[in-house]
Amino acid sequence: MQPCRRGAVILATLTAWPILLAVEAYAVGAAEPAKEPVVDAAACIAASEAQDGDKVLTECGALIDNPKTAKSDRINALIARASIYIVRGETDRAIADYGTALQLDPTLANIFNARGELYRKKGDRPKALADFASALRLNPDHVGARSNYRALALELERLGAQMAVAGRPSFNCAAARRAAEKAICADPELANLDREIDGSHARAVREAPGPAAARALQREQDAFIARRNADFGRSGYDLKKAMQDRLRRLNGADGY
Repeated sequence: MQPCRRGAVILATLTAWPILLAVEAYAVGAAEPAKEPVVDAAACIAASEAQDGDKVLTECGALIDNPKTAKSDRINALIARASIYIVRGETDRAIADYGTALQLDPTLANIFNARGELYRKKGDRPKALADFASALRLNPDHVGARSNYRALALELERLGAQMAVAGRPSFNCAAARRAAEKAICADPELANLDREIDGSHARAVREAPGPAAARALQREQDAFIARRNADFGRSGYDLKKAMQDRLRRLNGADGY
């Protein structure tokens, strides 16, 4: 080959290298990226099925904290971890996990009902009632939520009625004439005691085995009131103690 021609071939070859490299680089860059590996929930599921609390907290906790975990797996992991928190008495943590699960899927009637039961256990009745109501809106046939809602609604009604008469005795203070009655009206604690005594007496009479027993109970109550009115103000007489003793006698040793 003539020197001139051979040089042209070498030049052409060297000139083509950058193009070749660029094409190869483009081909590599244009390849479809590898898919993210699916996060395996098997360890969390196994720990939950085995009811191994420590492993549930570890394995399901890792699943919950992994941003690549599928939503359904994260929800199941949250519910599994909440169940362990409940067993261990960590109510607030269980409520928090249920709350996160409901943020991910607000259609979980069972979780609304379960969280409502935890709120009720804590004494947060308004939040409990709201959760039971949410469960019923999602599933009107939810037996547990319906039972919980009715029971709590009755409890709130009873508490409301008690609050309405709190600090008021069983009699009309405007008509009080005796010193003992005026003392009871002036002290909310004594007023509540008087109302409890009256209610327990009424229950005892209502549940008496017969008319004779009911009359005997009424005579006993009348004697207590007469003695209370006569002894009040005398040295050594403790009105509060006398009323507490009377209530215990009416309610019996079991407090009922």
